[in-house]
Amino acid sequence: MAETQDVVELLLQDHRRMEELFRLMRSVEADRAAALKEFADLLIAHALAEEAKVYPALKRYKNIEDEEVEHGEHEHDEGNKALLDLLEVEQVGSEEWDSKLEELVEAVTHHADEEERTILNGARENVAMERREELGVAFREERERQLKDGCGSVDNVRRILNS
Repeated sequence: MAETQDVVELLLQDHRRMEELFRLMRSVEADRAAALKEFADLLIAHALAEEAKVYPALKRYKNIEDEEVEHGEHEHDEGNKALLDLLEVEQVGSEEWDSKLEELVEAVTHHADEEERTILNGARENVAMERREELGVAFREERERQLKDGCGSVDNVRRILNS
């Protein structure tokens, strides 16, 4: 199967991977710390690439509301804060860790669900495939650049929240 360039499909693939990582972080049999590291990198890279390459382009389409895009950016901040809270817990699998994980799951799941129903459905209906593929290439390149920089480190998440 050929890799898609469609930005909508790429975003959905990231959302599904995040859900898989949530399952791993909840599992006592899994390497929860490794799942958290992968999740942190993916969440931060995904959000930064979305805000840099996708959201500004989608604001130009009349059937995709600016308020939805701005709300998505606000929800990225909430997810980043919940991520930082979890990254700062010292003992993986502790009661505090489990509690902070559930807060993160709630924040990110809420955002992904809303984004899929509003922004991504709007993009699928109103943005030509050629343009969605151009955005997909730009999104993927920016996401990969962020991943190479270790964007999910606790220090970088703190920096993002304080900027």
